[in-house]
Amino acid sequence: MSANLRVLIVYYSYTHQSAKVADAMADLLRERGCDVHQAEIEFTDARYADRFTRFPLRHAIFDVVGMLPAQLRSATGEIRIPDAVSDGEYDLVCIGSPTWWLKTSVPIRSFLKSDAAGRLLDGTRFAAYVVCRRYWGINLRAVEKLGTGRGGRYAGGVHFTFAGGQVRSLLSLLSYFAKGENRERCLGVRIPPTNLKADYADQARAFATGLADGLDGIDEAKVRAVPARDDESNQTTGSAA
Repeated sequence: MSANLRVLIVYYSYTHQSAKVADAMADLLRERGCDVHQAEIEFTDARYADRFTRFPLRHAIFDVVGMLPAQLRSATGEIRIPDAVSDGEYDLVCIGSPTWWLKTSVPIRSFLKSDAAGRLLDGTRFAAYVVCRRYWGINLRAVEKLGTGRGGRYAGGVHFTFAGGQVRSLLSLLSYFAKGENRERCLGVRIPPTNLKADYADQARAFATGLADGLDGIDEAKVRAVPARDDESNQTTGSAA
């Protein structure tokens, strides 16, 4: 692969889970000879941002529920976009999108609707990865729709979900937001660790390998992730990953 091929990984990451995936993908793409740049979106909107300036959250349940109205109306907000986004043209853009209340998070939605994203994606191949507690489909489809709406050419997507069923994964996430660490129990219920599973780096590198093969001219269909069953009807909360 030519070292002149430029890749941008742009993401939002409160608990650094999306950032970990970005790092794993970037490592593989650099091994393949790409010039990789990473850009972390900063959520600066005065209406919401204060709660995300600290970890753990001050009021875990209220802070998480407090984002629900904005998510239900697909709101946008003030963000800071790193200079790397406008630093020349890219051959591939990969967008890391946490799931908040079923949907694409406010910061990533705001980015995808920005003029900067329009200039970046117009005529450019892009991919997406979703990090969330369990349900990912609506988020991934929204990133695809928003990106193609800005003129981007969708090259595929992948999702990373957390351990545990509906109830225990929710308790794990809320416990983590409240205490800042994984605990064995919440409200007397034994809970699994939250956040990325141990094999996330292998999964991220495999997806990045498919993207790199696409840049080498191999059939882009090989990049597209095979969708798993995603029963989103029972979703209660997503992840601030």
